[in-house]
Amino acid sequence: MTILWLGDEGCHEVQRVGGKAANLSRLAAAYRVPVGFCITPDLYRQWLDGPKQEMALPQGLHGIVSREYQEMNARCGIVDPAVAVRSSALDEDGQGTSFAGQYDTYLNIQGPEAISESIVKCWDSVGGERMAAYRKEHNLPAESLGVAVLVQQLIAAEVSGVVFSANPVSGNRDEVMINATWGLGESLVSGKVTPDTWIMNRSDCAIKDRFIGEKVLMTVLEEGGTTEVRVPRAQREAATLDDEKTREITNLALDLETEMGWPVDLEFAYYADNLYLLQCRPITTL
Repeated sequence: MTILWLGDEGCHEVQRVGGKAANLSRLAAAYRVPVGFCITPDLYRQWLDGPKQEMALPQGLHGIVSREYQEMNARCGIVDPAVAVRSSALDEDGQGTSFAGQYDTYLNIQGPEAISESIVKCWDSVGGERMAAYRKEHNLPAESLGVAVLVQQLIAAEVSGVVFSANPVSGNRDEVMINATWGLGESLVSGKVTPDTWIMNRSDCAIKDRFIGEKVLMTVLEEGGTTEVRVPRAQREAATLDDEKTREITNLALDLETEMGWPVDLEFAYYADNLYLLQCRPITTL
């Protein structure tokens, strides 16, 4: 199978779709994970071995992507849903190295042509200088084991964040740490905003400490992608999460730690008061 959907049994296998997609696939049945399909490394190898066209998939591969995107239309109940296109390398999101931020990600992509182009850009980033330096730093083989690409419905997040089921700064296993900001998560993961931070007691999910950051920028959707805009002044020092949401996020992190068997680093988003799970990987800094 060259295409596997999140939730398919075959998509649970790291050696077929990489850690990012496999972890989400295992959780898709029980948690609010956006609909998505994974392009396995078989198609990457076909592209790598075939004649290259400028940022374009060969016609046969493009046809496969078009067909699956139509299936996504049906599963989402939305015509031409916006998607996120991101890599899921076979040696990514492991216990020792997360590869966080190393591969390129493309957001708010619509239509088979634009999705196909973004897939090629993801594949193309595998051999970049940034990846070579990361592999050398972490004593990994120079060549990737293979790369899958996850095409997933994009959540137009009102609030985004990350949560750690153990405190990654102090190493305290009795604390859960939440970081959150307005809009999509890109401003947070790029380090361009000072997020709100909550330290939660693991035992009762109560707030132990919190810091409300001045969130000057946020990432929002624009046609064909995203852009950074200034946060309205009244929102900059307002808390992104209320007490009920911090408890909900803490419970999610603790549940997934039990489910996965290791301390978790999660990416989440809220849209219309619904909590979405966007990524689940091990904490590599403990």
